[in-house]
Amino acid sequence: MNAPLPSPAAPVSKKKNGATTRRWTRRLPWLGGALLIALIVVGLWPKPLPAELAMITRGDLAVTVNEEGMTRVKNRYVIASPVAGQLRRIEWKAGAVVEAGKTVIAVLESGGADLLDARSLAQAEARVRASEASVAQAAAQRVRAGANAKMQRDDLVRQKTLFNGGTLSRQEFDAAEMRATMTAQEERAVEFAGQIAEFELAQARALLLRGQPVRGAVGATGGAVGVAEAVGVSGVTPGGEPLVITSPVSGRVLRVFQESERLVPAGFALVEVGDPADLEARIEVLSRDGVAIRPGARVRLEQWGGPTPLNARVRLVEPSAFTKVSALGVEEQRVYVIVDFTDPLVVRPTLGDNYRVEARIETWSGQKILKAPAGALFQRGSSWQTYRLDGHTARLSAVKIGHSNGLETEIMAGIEEGQSVIVYPGDKIADGSRITPITVAH
Repeated sequence: MNAPLPSPAAPVSKKKNGATTRRWTRRLPWLGGALLIALIVVGLWPKPLPAELAMITRGDLAVTVNEEGMTRVKNRYVIASPVAGQLRRIEWKAGAVVEAGKTVIAVLESGGADLLDARSLAQAEARVRASEASVAQAAAQRVRAGANAKMQRDDLVRQKTLFNGGTLSRQEFDAAEMRATMTAQEERAVEFAGQIAEFELAQARALLLRGQPVRGAVGATGGAVGVAEAVGVSGVTPGGEPLVITSPVSGRVLRVFQESERLVPAGFALVEVGDPADLEARIEVLSRDGVAIRPGARVRLEQWGGPTPLNARVRLVEPSAFTKVSALGVEEQRVYVIVDFTDPLVVRPTLGDNYRVEARIETWSGQKILKAPAGALFQRGSSWQTYRLDGHTARLSAVKIGHSNGLETEIMAGIEEGQSVIVYPGDKIADGSRITPITVAH
């Protein structure tokens, strides 16, 4: 039996495998070149640029003037020597509590030098009559101010009820609150003026009494005993006993001008008194900013030392400006804005006279305002623009803006609520750039 012939398939398979290997070997340079080109393209392809985004929202927006100022006691009084004489040492220190008509501020020994001749005596009597008229006028003003303040307080209660019920706008309620605050301040000022008028009347009577060459001869002003009782000092005789000066108002000693004993002339300032609880603030602003400030505008006082800002209202923008040289040597026209505190005393118990504050005075405010961060807007030519985010692409959009406070800006047209915009876009970002958000600002 013949043996089977060898199969020819084996040599053919080896030949095909070799051909295939040679074909792939010839393609390797092409594949490597294509891969290299692909890597170069990927490497040169623009990468997404990181950018900070913010959302276009609606909310409250207020435009403010930010400046520094100082507090000051609203009603203060400088007690001066009514006649020339030897001043005894004043023991009072700044901060001491005084009571109107009872606390002895200073004692002055005139030694009979305050005796009046006929001409001076007539002038002293005229001053007494003028002081009496001032007291009567102050009493009438006190009644009027009290009635006005009561009416505004009652009106504020009614306005608050309407505001809580939703039938009164915020602006009208703020106006009613401002009127109530201002009339209350006026009532306090009139009360202070009344105390000063009574003090000046008592002092004028005492000087007239001491200027009489004869005990009890006080002309048209009454008896010596009555005058002494009016002054609040016992044993006062013309040219005899020392002249006792009491505090005209209740409050505290603010400053002592002359502490040591010395000879003082008439009209020499001795002590300044006032009520530190009755404060106001004087803010120094540029005159161009003062034009936009209106009485009744809201004010926030910050950096005064307390944990929370204080609320206040503008009472007056002084009509006369002054020139001041800035730290850079530039002459500026500035004007004082006077504001009244609206927070109760318990919020600021340690705030005193001439304390520094930083004020934010509101010149415009609105509610439900479409607004964007000021850093998302930039100006090209005469138009304002921003980059809004379309998917992952930056799109340049023209916008129309309104009021701005430096942090946020009112958007009038050009972009809608809820859209994202790029904050502080760099020079690399352009229309059509791919963006990678790094943070979202609210």
